[in-house]
Amino acid sequence: MNENNYTNEKYPLSDLTGKIIKCAIEVHKHLGNGFQEVIYQRALAIEFAIQNIDFEREFEMPLFYKGEQIGTRRVDFFVEGKVMVEMKALTQLEEVHLAQAINYLEAYNMEVGLLINFGSKSLEFKRVMNKKSKFSRNQTNQSSDGKLAKLESRDEEPGGGAEIRINNEIKIP
Repeated sequence: MNENNYTNEKYPLSDLTGKIIKCAIEVHKHLGNGFQEVIYQRALAIEFAIQNIDFEREFEMPLFYKGEQIGTRRVDFFVEGKVMVEMKALTQLEEVHLAQAINYLEAYNMEVGLLINFGSKSLEFKRVMNKKSKFSRNQTNQSSDGKLAKLESRDEEPGGGAEIRINNEIKIP
């Protein structure tokens, strides 16, 4: 993976997640940090449209427990019917945000998602994969600094997430 190409064939849907990351970089380059999440959502929706990326914003998805619907959750973006994008506008992402994104993937039985933070000085992103899918078990996830972080499967804990111990950011001039 190089600085201008955010695809990596080691990951499912790499071409699509790479396009999404490029759009987020473009938004952050123009707006910087400091706005509320909804401002970045609106700008990202415009950038997706410019790049001809099919998406649904604030896509409502049902949550089930043992076959019974227990509520719904709105995903910030559902891109091309394949990738869940969870956005934040925080000064720093914490492990709880990553765990939340992974739990949503598991709850919706989706393979790939992105966690994107516009609130820090440099854009942060994490590609996340459903640890219960055949691809991602004991694989690595890609972070915005281009480093790879091992995703540790914790099957003994129902709904247990993954650990990524790495600080990730992209420096944008």
